[in-house]
Amino acid sequence: MLERRYGLTIEADIHGMQKAEAKRQLELLLTRAPKDITEIVVIHGCHGGTVLQNMVRRELSHPRIEGRILSMNNGETTLRLRKP
Repeated sequence: MLERRYGLTIEADIHGMQKAEAKRQLELLLTRAPKDITEIVVIHGCHGGTVLQNMVRRELSHPRIEGRILSMNNGETTLRLRKP
């Protein structure tokens, strides 16, 4: 998983990952994300299928996730985070 930080946002690219590994990596990122991070933009893609998109939008659960913002770009989803 490729990660980049932009101010209070982390961008996580899970393209090409298997569902279970992507979920594990995102859960780890959510657990260790600095307290000042307010959102994580997950780039999951959409043209290669919707398995990763559905996992991020419907299945992924973590205490730091406050909500999800669906982008005009179907290949990404923003996770809005609670303060720990």
